[in-house]
Amino acid sequence: MSRIGNKTITVPAGVTIEVSPTQVVKVTGSKGSLEYQLPQGITLEQEDAEISLVRAAETRQLKALHGTARSLVNNMIIGVVDGFVKELEIQGVGLRAAVKGSTLDLSLGKSHPILHPIPSSLTVTVADNTKVKVEGINKQEVGQFAAEVRAYYPPEPYKGKGVRYAGEWVRRKAGKSVGK
Repeated sequence: MSRIGNKTITVPAGVTIEVSPTQVVKVTGSKGSLEYQLPQGITLEQEDAEISLVRAAETRQLKALHGTARSLVNNMIIGVVDGFVKELEIQGVGLRAAVKGSTLDLSLGKSHPILHPIPSSLTVTVADNTKVKVEGINKQEVGQFAAEVRAYYPPEPYKGKGVRYAGEWVRRKAGKSVGK
């Protein structure tokens, strides 16, 4: 039983949802539009301002895809209305970031600057050379971009230097202790 898949989704005002005969869901809102191909066996039913996803059979695979499809459609609706934001912090002396055209220029203590391309669907801003803000309407793209930037220099446990998500807690370790 999919508890998430059975929940209905309330469609806010200003959002239109279209389903093509090939089961492609197109969600359009004030920030843009997104598309998603529903898996075979899952259909979308719309009643006034509420939609629900229904599975055709009780197979194990359809049960697994039911909740996933519902969450993806719900995230599309949230994305075209509010958008998604991930914030990163860079900690460490001499570590900084800057946006140069359509690339994110990262100076992370390596012998060369790291130039990470910014997808056209995302907006990346840098404040104080150490705070990177990633915004977009697609939750997966925002999270993937933030994860890729963090992977260049994940926070290390001894001094806490590196790229971390805003508010991320890094467990610190004690350094070497001098013996007698």
